[in-house]
Amino acid sequence: MIAGLKGVLVEKGPLEAIVDVQGVAYRVAISTMASGRLPELGQPVSMRVRTVVREDALDLYGFLSKPEEELFLMLTSVSQVGPKMALNVLSGLDTPELVTALAKGEVARLTKIHGVGKKTAERLVLELKDKVKLLGTELTPSEGGKRPTAPMASDLVSALVNLGYKPQQAEAAAGTALERAGEGAAFEAQFREALKVLRTG
Repeated sequence: MIAGLKGVLVEKGPLEAIVDVQGVAYRVAISTMASGRLPELGQPVSMRVRTVVREDALDLYGFLSKPEEELFLMLTSVSQVGPKMALNVLSGLDTPELVTALAKGEVARLTKIHGVGKKTAERLVLELKDKVKLLGTELTPSEGGKRPTAPMASDLVSALVNLGYKPQQAEAAAGTALERAGEGAAFEAQFREALKVLRTG
């Protein structure tokens, strides 16, 4: 199985990247958070990979750090949580923040991740609350980055990227918009504020 890729980044989106390894292009599913940390197109990139084999497909899931990969494995060990759902959860909160939310049993915060209902959030906390504490010592400050920390941040970033903005631009604008509009503001208000930030430079 493929455990890692090291090559040139030829394409990237909010949830996937294509890496050229000596002439062979690999499509890898990644989290929104990881997408924002990828280099510019044409630059070297290295990522850890988990291969998921299904009856009709062989999917690659990529990670830019060991803790993110381990958290992915923990998430997929929870009943009724598959690889795509796990990646969605990783897109909702940055790795250190997600670890904190799970360790503290912050069900309400987890339910604000797009696609995560109350039952799923409760199941994640129940099964991972103690396990994720082991990851705490492996996280470094750099992994937290300067990312938006509000629950709706990932949806906001995704919406901006879909309009054609680069992930880095979208994340910076989302962070500013959340500060200006307030984390409790409606998504529409935050989205309008983010567009203002991008248009005014």
